[in-house]
Order: sequence, then C-alpha cells, then structure tokens
Amino acid sequence: MTDDTHNTTTELTDNLVKNSKSAIDYVLDSCEAIGVTIMHLFRIIGGISIFVFNAVTHVFLPPFYPRLILRQFVDIGYYSLPVVGMTALFTGMVLALQSYTGFARFNAESAVASVVVLSITRELAPVLAGLMVAGRVGASMAAEIGTMRVTEQIDALSTLSVNPFKYLIAPRVIAGTLMLPVLVLIGDIVGVFGGYLVSIYNLGFSPGSYLSQTWNIIERVDVVSGLVKAAVFGFLVSVMGCYHGFNSGRGAQGVGAATTYAVVSSSILILISNYLLTQVFFS
Repeated sequence: MTDDTHNTTTELTDNLVKNSKSAIDYVLDSCEAIGVTIMHLFRIIGGISIFVFNAVTHVFLPPFYPRLILRQFVDIGYYSLPVVGMTALFTGMVLALQSYTGFARFNAESAVASVVVLSITRELAPVLAGLMVAGRVGASMAAEIGTMRVTEQIDALSTLSVNPFKYLIAPRVIAGTLMLPVLVLIGDIVGVFGGYLVSIYNLGFSPGSYLSQTWNIIERVDVVSGLVKAAVFGFLVSVMGCYHGFNSGRGAQGVGAATTYAVVSSSILILISNYLLTQVFFS
C-alpha cells in the first residue's frame, strides 16, 4: 500500500510538472507570436515611411519629366472620367430617391436638395471617386511597376543611372494628387445634377425652388473640404500602388498579390483618412 501510494503521488507530481510546462510553453509561444507580429508590423510601417519620404523628396527635386507627368495626367484623370462620372451620377439619383422616401415620413421633403448637395460635396464624391480610382489606377500602377520589377527593368534603370523614384514614382504621385480633385469637382457637378434630374422629373419638385435651395445651403467649406480630401486620397492611392508594385514579389503570383494589396490598402487608408479629415473640418 505504501509503495502504491508513493507511485501514485509520483505520477501525480509528474503530471502536474508536465501540465505546468505545457502551460508555460503555450504562454511563451503566444508571446513569441505576438512579438513577431508586432515586429513585422513595425517593419512594414518603417518600409512604407521610408518609401513615402523618398517619393515626396523626389517630387520636389529636379530633374523633372514633364512628358511622363502629362501621360499620367491623361491615364489617371481623363481615362477615369467615365467611371467617376457614372458613379457620381447614379449616386446622386439614388440619394435623391432615398432622401425623399425617408423625409416624406416627416413631411420634410423640401430638405432633399440640401441633403443631396451636402452629401455629394462633403463625403460621397471624394470617397467614391477615391475608391473607384484605387480600383482602376492603383491596381494598374501596382501591376505595371510590379511587372517592371519582375522583368528587372527597374534594375536596368538604376544601371543606366536613372533614379527609379524620379522616373517611375514621382510622376504618378504628382498626377494622382493633382488629378483626383479635378475628378471630384466634376463628380460634384454630375452628382448634384443626377439628384436634380430625379427630383424634377420623378419626384415633382420645382426646378427654380430646387436650385435655389441647393445654392443657398452650400458653403465654400463644403466644396473645399471635399477637394482637400480628394488630394489626400489621390496621394494615398498613388503611393500605395507604387509601393506595392515597387516591392512586388517574383513571378505572376507576386504581381497579382501586389495588385490586390494596393487596392485593399488604398481603400482602407481612404476610409480612415476620410474620418480624420471630417473631424478636422467639421468637428
């Protein structure tokens, strides 16, 4: 009985030691995983910060490439007009319909014009234009520069003493930052016009009254805030597209992943910066 009791006690002690070791190992493994994740996150943030600093620096330092900048103006601005215009037009039309449906319950149909113009100029036109441009231009930048990275064309530029940041990144950052406000300004006009069409020809509003309410409610800060947001969004889209393409992995899979990361990161940063800028302008 004594030996059996001793053996049982020994087994229980060994089990407790094993369990305590496994619990400690689990805690240590969890801490290690958290630490690796945090270090990886800081490494990504550091890489992006250095890339942004180099890109902004080369935007203001000569030499400049006017032909490349003009080409990016056309690619980003002119070729994005159809998708931005269609998005703004139907957004304004749907917004007028939904606003009228909601306000009719409170006999406040006259506020439709105010809601349409403020929503379009302050929020919807900049955000939707930014997201559309991120899907079209950001993906294109990442795919083009990523393909150049895979085929070693960027290394060839460095061999020819051509700075890749000056030749590839700076023209895209300049064009993205300057052209998106132009697209948003056009989107403001088209979106308000879409709400006007639905309100006049579908909801039975008076044209003079609708235009008068639109003109009286809008202020300079409403338009300016949207244009400032557009400039920030254009900068973010171009920088993220160039960054992920510039650091693309090898092969077709690496280029595809860079394209996906460019669109996703640009979209997330647009939504986050939109909230922060709204706090700055309208807090």
